[in-house]
Amino acid sequence: MTRMKGANCVLGVMVCAALGSLVSLSRGADVSGPTQIIQFELEQSSASLSPARWEGRPGIAVVFKGTDDLHYYARSQTAPAPGLELKIIATSPDLKFDPVILPAWTLFNDATGQQIEVYVGDFAAFIPIRDDSPTAGKKEATATVQITGIACTSALCLPPFEKSLTVTLPLSEIASWPAVSIGTPRAESPAATAPEANAPRAEPAANEAARQSSAFPYYLLAIAAGLSINIMPCVLPVLPLILLRLVDQSRGPGGKRIISGLAFCAGVVLFFAAFALVSAFVNLTTGAVLDLNSLFRYPAAVIVLFLAIVFFGLAMMDVVTLSLPSSIAGRQGPASGLVGSAGMGFFAGVLSTPCSGALLGFVLVWAQTQPLVVSSTAIVLMGVGMALPYAAIVLIPSLLNRIPKPGYWMEIFKKSTGFLLFLIAAKLTLAALPKDRLLNVLMYGIVFAFCVWMWGKWVDFTTPALRRRVIRLIAATLAVGAGVWLLPAPEAAGAANVAWKPYDAEVVQQAVTKRRPVLLKFTADWCTNCKIVEKRVYHDPEVVALIEAKDVLAVKADTTLIDYPATQDLKTVYGEAGNVPVTVVLRPDGSREKLRGIFEKSELIPILANLPEARK
Repeated sequence: MTRMKGANCVLGVMVCAALGSLVSLSRGADVSGPTQIIQFELEQSSASLSPARWEGRPGIAVVFKGTDDLHYYARSQTAPAPGLELKIIATSPDLKFDPVILPAWTLFNDATGQQIEVYVGDFAAFIPIRDDSPTAGKKEATATVQITGIACTSALCLPPFEKSLTVTLPLSEIASWPAVSIGTPRAESPAATAPEANAPRAEPAANEAARQSSAFPYYLLAIAAGLSINIMPCVLPVLPLILLRLVDQSRGPGGKRIISGLAFCAGVVLFFAAFALVSAFVNLTTGAVLDLNSLFRYPAAVIVLFLAIVFFGLAMMDVVTLSLPSSIAGRQGPASGLVGSAGMGFFAGVLSTPCSGALLGFVLVWAQTQPLVVSSTAIVLMGVGMALPYAAIVLIPSLLNRIPKPGYWMEIFKKSTGFLLFLIAAKLTLAALPKDRLLNVLMYGIVFAFCVWMWGKWVDFTTPALRRRVIRLIAATLAVGAGVWLLPAPEAAGAANVAWKPYDAEVVQQAVTKRRPVLLKFTADWCTNCKIVEKRVYHDPEVVALIEAKDVLAVKADTTLIDYPATQDLKTVYGEAGNVPVTVVLRPDGSREKLRGIFEKSELIPILANLPEARK
């Protein structure tokens, strides 16, 4: 008990001291609150600015707060690329600053086993105000601090970042700025953080040659990273496709089998070559670094991938046949099979890379921070690494001969794979798309499947040419029209948006008791008419302005499920059968107004306008 009391006393003293520091900072000081610098899943790091003193010198304290596995690079020599170490630069129209003083670094073992110098977790840096800065007679000054670099976890590296933070420094109270502790400062001068050090410098040819030579171990690492893709969970969905392709190849003679297998491997490498081309274009035009997961951050790309997987699933179920036009296939013979093999390899590369592991993520980010030739070579070599096992199976006949011979099992397996692909397509959309787009995309997936069925099964090679073209034109028109209707992102509400409160009968009753008007919007996630009313009425600036001006308590009464409180109260309290949308306005005098079904803003505005003015 005595120990607990002593601990409580110490804790109380620490809290009082912290509060005292905050009070002293708040007297005229505009302290920059925490700004998120980087975040990935559960790992994050933020920074805040405040006026401070270090060893008697005034300046800006940059305080980082972060998790234990997210680190910044301390030295250019050990960063993924020169210039990606942590840099902190302060500028101000009224003040001059010396280079930042950073704390001593921590050693970290990266994915290659190399020890690197990093800053991790919680730490602080200090930017001194130069002695010749004109601070006398000024009440305050504003400074901007730019923080740049790259952050990594033990699993992967994230794209480079650039953040700007602003702080107001109360110069009239400069003598009372609190002291900051940064631990032991770095022994070497952080000259790289000075603005003039950021200017581009010409690199000698010998240095460039040395860089190319030093990249060789990373090339080997890129091949190993590609090999590692084959044991990632994401490759499991495409294993049935690969197995089907290998079984099909095992039927042919040796030479044809090898060529078809190598075409599959070429398709895998082609995907990585395409990614290298896109990443080079993005990097040269914007300076950004892509990762394989970037695909799933863009709804349009997710939708395209979803439809591609659905299409392949329909092909597996023989709804549509994948082949070249007869005129081309008749002239080229085996070309159709080679294109199919290469396309399957490309598709395998697309599906198997999103869950890239630590090694793959590290090499990919490193590659994109290198010169163009090094970057492209490393990324293509990842594809070579992924394709190596399949090339070995194709080139060694004894391995391919162990694959089961074709039979009826292959037909069952093929159609089962189609259902598996539908499951994967739904999983991709469920995980990557926002809720307001998910339902429309899934609906379009059904329409798209119907159109593919029309294209592939309503006609065949015996159908007259005119009829075949008309039916396929109808299928294409239906697919495009439905896509235009269902796939675009919903319009943003913008500034005109009601601040809805969740339904709580007690909160509503308290507002009624205080004679405050209440607007209840009974809605449901599955209700299409509710969304129409939301768009037409509650996104209208005039309606939003009236709700705010009359101090109306706007409540979203969700009736999506039967056991929701709003569902029960809609019937028992407000006397409705249960159909939505229903809008109920509770006036301060106790009367009610109801608007059922789809209505226009012209019906709601007079009701709101007749409410008494809000009390000041």
